[in-house]
Amino acid sequence: MVQRVKYAKVSVEGKTTGEIEQGFLVLLGIAPEDTQEIMEKMVDKLLRLRIFSDENDKINLSLSDVGGSLLLVSQFTLYADCRKGNRPSFVHAAPPAQAEALYESCKAYCRERVPVVESGIFGADMQVELCNDGPFTVMLDSDEIIKR
Repeated sequence: MVQRVKYAKVSVEGKTTGEIEQGFLVLLGIAPEDTQEIMEKMVDKLLRLRIFSDENDKINLSLSDVGGSLLLVSQFTLYADCRKGNRPSFVHAAPPAQAEALYESCKAYCRERVPVVESGIFGADMQVELCNDGPFTVMLDSDEIIKR
């Protein structure tokens, strides 16, 4: 889940762990079948998204075009299955060890491509503050973008 933001901040126990100005807040859900290759293709797609306005107010600019930053927040709840009962099931999310490893790898991959990459803390109870610019929110789903 990608949100175009004017600013965003994530905190754990009252301490800021990541904060950005203009850019993308990325809520990152990881499935058991996700791999390093899939993650890299998804990040490459993310960085090519042209969802910032140009001088003619057309959404035509990418994150690098506007000098934007990334704030990455792991969020297994994106895989909530709410079809049965009233309490979501998270059986479709990757196991914690697998998800954390890919999340950390994703941060490193992004840092090789974007000057400012901030993050939350995997598995922590986080508070996220943001100003969604637009609002503009895009769901990037690897099942739809990458042919498996």
